[in-house]
Amino acid sequence: MLKRTPLFELHRKCNAKLVDFSGWEMPLHYGSQLEEHHIVRRDAGMFDVSHMLVIDLLGADAKEFLLRLLANSVARLVRPGKALYTCMLNFRGGIIDDLIAYYITEGVYRLVVNAGTAEKDLEWISCQRDESRLKVDVIARRDLAMIAVQGPNARERFWQANPAARKDSENLGRFSAAVAADWMIARTGYTGEDGFEICLPEGQAEQLWQALLVAGVKSVGLGARDTLRLEAGMNLYGQDMDESVTPIESGLQWTVDLGDSRDFVGREAISVLQPTRKLVGLVLRERGVLRAHQKVNTAHGTGEVTSGTFSPTLGLSIAFARLPVAVGLGEDVSVEVRGRHVAAKTVKYPFVRHGHSLIDDQLA
Repeated sequence: MLKRTPLFELHRKCNAKLVDFSGWEMPLHYGSQLEEHHIVRRDAGMFDVSHMLVIDLLGADAKEFLLRLLANSVARLVRPGKALYTCMLNFRGGIIDDLIAYYITEGVYRLVVNAGTAEKDLEWISCQRDESRLKVDVIARRDLAMIAVQGPNARERFWQANPAARKDSENLGRFSAAVAADWMIARTGYTGEDGFEICLPEGQAEQLWQALLVAGVKSVGLGARDTLRLEAGMNLYGQDMDESVTPIESGLQWTVDLGDSRDFVGREAISVLQPTRKLVGLVLRERGVLRAHQKVNTAHGTGEVTSGTFSPTLGLSIAFARLPVAVGLGEDVSVEVRGRHVAAKTVKYPFVRHGHSLIDDQLA
């Protein structure tokens, strides 16, 4: 049986198209995926992301443990509420998951992990804790819901819905969070737009969702979330990365901190890696739509599309592709789309920022 978030009944009452997403019955859209995409780019939309798992790590050794567990260094988190995007690796350097780590206060950290990997992540973290013999409690916060409010007007509309939260969250910088009681308001997101991701007790989620609707925030499903994140150049676990590839092969080398002698899981494998593939952006130059697993032919060998879609903002098809390292930006390639060889060009991603194209000069 599929799992359901605390907002499930509300989604059903709003006539959402519900689908199986990583074992959860989640809204794909509420009528028009295209309109929902544009709402987030132009105004404000909200997503139920309660299927993601919050994991709290508590104890005197929490920092030392995370310095070993994560590829990026939590030593950078010196101010309470500061957040860090990172990968969690296996000993071969493969990506177990990508996640956000928050420094709450001394001896208290919070991880937000993907729904599809949540149980695997929890088992891995607990196992690594036990092997390290460090004093850390690992607590899965299944009592929390999460709502993401995203778009150029997202913050103002959130404060309209919840005026009391303005004092704590108005001066938040990017990748920072305010924590009060069981609420965490983080200035993070998965769309390339400004906004908040709010963790709150599951019993209060429907009240906040309804207040946001009254404030003019529109409900948005996972379909638009996918087109938004791809335009914004953000990887999706299970498509653009998994345990078979490293951050270096996934365009995430910036999340790996090799700046000191810190011995994190996967460091040895990453340090000696001579990658043969890399992740690049693609833009289709003819009619068609790029999709995952399509073969890409280049002058330096073949590769594969990892994520592809039609970009509503750009009006053309875009993708990530894992290609031979010798392939440069601006190169002409071809993609096998339904038996046809269709012309495409490699570009630097992200494709869109704040609703505007970043690739026009690359296509000229």
